[in-house]
Amino acid sequence: MEIGAGTARLHDGDDGATAGAELRAAPRFTLLIRAAKLVSAQGEFVCVIRDVSETGVSVRLFHALPACRQFALHMPAGSVYELESVWQRDNEAGFAFQNAVDVPQLISESGDYPKRGLRLGLCFPITVSTLSQRHAAVVENMSQQGARIACEGLLAIDQTVRIEAPGIGAAMREVRAKVRWRRDNHYGVVFDDTFTLGDFARLAAQLQAPALLGE
Repeated sequence: MEIGAGTARLHDGDDGATAGAELRAAPRFTLLIRAAKLVSAQGEFVCVIRDVSETGVSVRLFHALPACRQFALHMPAGSVYELESVWQRDNEAGFAFQNAVDVPQLISESGDYPKRGLRLGLCFPITVSTLSQRHAAVVENMSQQGARIACEGLLAIDQTVRIEAPGIGAAMREVRAKVRWRRDNHYGVVFDDTFTLGDFARLAAQLQAPALLGE
């Protein structure tokens, strides 16, 4: 393990327990349930930041950690931090920062981007129904509150629609939503009933890497 200027790096042969102990030895700043997303080769996943120091960060997940070494932590305000996996147990995991990190800035999320809801680049087919028609469509990205979809059917601004989409497990889920904007065949919809963070996280895992749910 080499630690310098707030950077922790792992090398082949490093002991995970030793690495975890060194991360825990740094002064830690508790974050109060800050949702973020972990991006890896297997997809984009929801996490909750538990604490952070100059050397690394620990998070809580809603499923097992993807079997990758390299991750990127995307904060809601737009900042991105390169990470390397250090340890995991149950649904918790610890990571080392690949580069020096300004911890107060990470905590306050002071940046050039306004704070916004957590959005994942999920892509999957859905059916959109109106009072008179049904259309095949595709979700292009999604948050707890809404989604961007591509649909060949013509939808009106403020129109109420029903969306049939995969749910948790094998069941389908029907969601009522309202159209908020339109650009060509792309639409932004807002859900009437929003997803809880846990359901959103598990749906993302099911769509990208269902083995992580361990069911």
